[in-house]
Amino acid sequence: MSYIFGPVPSRRLGFSLGVDLVPFKVCSLDCIYCQIGKTTRKTVARKEYAPSTKILSELEKTLIGSKTIDYITLSGSGEPTLNSKIGEIIRKIKKMTTIPVAVLTNATLLSDDALKKDLLPADLVVPSLDGATQDVFEKVNRPCASLKTEKIIRGMIDFSKVYKGEIWLEIMLVKGINETESELNALKSAVEQINPDKIQLNTPVRPPCELWVETLSASKLIKVKKFFGNKCEIIAKFDRKGHKAYLKDVEDEILTLINRRPVTSKDISSSLCLHINEVIKYVEDLEKQKKISSKIYQGKRYFQR
Repeated sequence: MSYIFGPVPSRRLGFSLGVDLVPFKVCSLDCIYCQIGKTTRKTVARKEYAPSTKILSELEKTLIGSKTIDYITLSGSGEPTLNSKIGEIIRKIKKMTTIPVAVLTNATLLSDDALKKDLLPADLVVPSLDGATQDVFEKVNRPCASLKTEKIIRGMIDFSKVYKGEIWLEIMLVKGINETESELNALKSAVEQINPDKIQLNTPVRPPCELWVETLSASKLIKVKKFFGNKCEIIAKFDRKGHKAYLKDVEDEILTLINRRPVTSKDISSSLCLHINEVIKYVEDLEKQKKISSKIYQGKRYFQR
């Protein structure tokens, strides 16, 4: 499968079957905390980066013998809304299955009226907002030069007025950058206007592409949660135990590979033909079980027994 991965355990969505709509790291942002690496092609140009016919064909085959799936999630290794066929893909998925469709997006293109219309059939949209001021937005998200945070926030506000599904707004907090009193006040003002169903606080828990990025403490996250009010939650870890979607043979294959030599997540992805997002979920769990450890060498993270 080139475009379908999983289902993988997600902290937000339970068992999520991923659908990748753009090639690796085609994105409008180059976020300092991104878990799958730096953006290789930064753009705001919408086009059919991946053929919708092939995506839908792969998805249909996957669903025939599917295990537990809580959401079909349009996300992957770049910004899914850059694919100009996303609306057609969502509509055809909705005809194919009753499994709800979620879209994870950085929201940078939501000022586009055509995109707003494309996303209306989705059951859940999870946009992100890490900076409500231009300075912080540029520090955390390193956007295309044309992108302005004021316009992005306006796009989310306008979308929330016409969209009938759920909106869960994610805020990724990075220590020392977007968790200051002034920035949190600006974020809260923006959030109140967007009026999402949920506000989900996150902090980089997986190795970020910039190794200097620091996470917030649990106590700080709790304070911020209280600041945003009742709709706000800290994203909890997802417990995979007892569920068949997490494949033991895949775990064993990863361990066999790591036994031979230290490898990066990209090495595992290419060697085992696994999507990079899937690899990240597995190695995170293996590290928790203390079956593997990781070390940094020449700016790259290597996993070893």
